Amino acid sequence: MAHTRPAQLPDPPYYAVIFSSLRAEGDNGYAEMAQRMVELASQQPGFLGMESARGADGLGITVSYWRDEEAIAAWRQNAEHSVARRLGREQWYESFAVHVAKVERAYRFNRSPSPAEQRP
Repeated sequence: MAHTRPAQLPDPPYYAVIFSSLRAEGDNGYAEMAQRMVELASQQPGFLGMESARGADGLGITVSYWRDEEAIAAWRQNAEHSVARRLGREQWYESFAVHVAKVERAYRFNRSPSPAEQRP
């Protein structure tokens, strides 16, 4: 998942789920499942956006943003997401950590508008 700018989010408050992970060797279907999880999460009520980055060393951080804790809980209960979490433990990750935080303040800076923002 490649983005050229941070996620466009509403004014706080909202929640951030921060998923930090160290990948295991090999893909083993990871890329396909990761893309499916992005598509599926974006369809969930209360989903606000996502940012993700992974270094060459396999360490990655994905932050998903949610309207409230109920939306996060509903996402956790999603059947396909449950399968992805199980496969992550079994084959895709050496280790991971999940942190949930309430965002109370947010700041933004853009040197120049994106191409979409430049259109009349």
